[in-house]
Amino acid sequence: MLTTSPAFKDNAARALDDAGLQKALGKAKGAFLQRRAEAVSRLPEFEALRDIGRDIKNHTLANLDFYLETFAANVERAGGHVHWCSTAEEARAAVLDICRKAGARTVTKGKSMISEELGINDHLEKHGIEPVETDLGEYIIQLRRETPSHIIAPAFHLNREDWEADFRRAHTDLDPDRVFHERRDILTEARTRLRQKFLAADVGITGANFLVAETGSSVIVTNEGNGDLTQTLPRVHIALASIEKVVPTLEDCVSLLRLLARSATGQDFSVYTTFSTGARREAEIDGPQEYHVVLVDNGRSSMVGTEFQEMLRCIRCAACMNHCPVYGAVGGHAYGWVYPGPMGSVLTPSLIGVEKAGHLPNASTFCGKCESVCPVKIPLPKMMRHWREREFERHLSPQGVRSGLGLWAWFAQRPGAYRFASRLGVALMGLLGRGKGAFKSLPLAGGWTAGRDLPVPQGGTFMAQYAKRMRNR
Repeated sequence: MLTTSPAFKDNAARALDDAGLQKALGKAKGAFLQRRAEAVSRLPEFEALRDIGRDIKNHTLANLDFYLETFAANVERAGGHVHWCSTAEEARAAVLDICRKAGARTVTKGKSMISEELGINDHLEKHGIEPVETDLGEYIIQLRRETPSHIIAPAFHLNREDWEADFRRAHTDLDPDRVFHERRDILTEARTRLRQKFLAADVGITGANFLVAETGSSVIVTNEGNGDLTQTLPRVHIALASIEKVVPTLEDCVSLLRLLARSATGQDFSVYTTFSTGARREAEIDGPQEYHVVLVDNGRSSMVGTEFQEMLRCIRCAACMNHCPVYGAVGGHAYGWVYPGPMGSVLTPSLIGVEKAGHLPNASTFCGKCESVCPVKIPLPKMMRHWREREFERHLSPQGVRSGLGLWAWFAQRPGAYRFASRLGVALMGLLGRGKGAFKSLPLAGGWTAGRDLPVPQGGTFMAQYAKRMRNR
């Protein structure tokens, strides 16, 4: 997938000026927040469950090799096949090899962020195989040749009029003057078109929300049922999953499922929660003849044992981005790669390098909302600070930023000089701002005054006012 993360600032500026995007963001975001709050309020033990989810993931990561080997053994015991892939190139090659051996010409796909990370669609197309996205949101962005802007609502950035225009453009065999009276009409048209693809597909590819070591099962959650059709109708099912998706037991999986839907969409449970264990048995009337799990590392193992290991707890609910004021202003495409928002600001530098993604951990107000809503309590602000430190250490941050921080550090280590400079600065700003309520512009503060006023200081410095109050006690 093309990376535009180095151009985050330009991407964000375009997003802020995009009226259609701003309309879509304004309409969609509130619903996620309200539904999550209502779902959490109905579950008194939600906070305790967050602790359980965190502990399950921490235990699994501490014993990741054991649980991955246990999972693989149980997949093979159930008649499935496991493909271990260290890199994206190996994973793409494994998927293509399975499709070729199956003689696949058409591949249906359930929504899968790891497939976006690997660039599976482009790879299959280059080799003459047609991939068809069957999730409604993924279907529309495939028609538009776009990438997801959100990890659970990939078409988060679109408005209804965008859908209607693209369906008319892509479905040329239908009446161009047809009227979409309501959203259901869009869904009906997509369902009719995709039904043919489901029946024609030779291979179905899904992601996996969880991999259960105890049983060798892959688990997907959907609200449309497309995932079930993708993995049961074709002769071959491929489950794509990154290595951190493994959990020890079915009980652990259910605990995390209780967190996932509430945090993601505000549901007690998703409409469809499907466990797949091996291929179709002799007595079963449906299901694939072959079941393959493609296990992908692609940089995850290098995070284990570092200050970024906690990021591997992520269960891809998107609660962090739904509540993030920065994501809410610029949307997902501004982040420039597969994973946007706060989780992407930590994961993306881990996977493609801080040299390419250094802007992302800087695109945060550090309000802490992301950590407060994360179902497995990932300390996202702390890890974004770690990436800022790495960026500074490697001299990747702009010279002006480095010089400014160096000057501040010099004063911060000399309290007397710091207090003197603070008093001088406040006095000078008070003199310059006499008779004004706020500065419209100010040297060295253009980044602030370009978008908001800077109030004129009232009174002395904090330390001076504090000392005065202590003397008057």
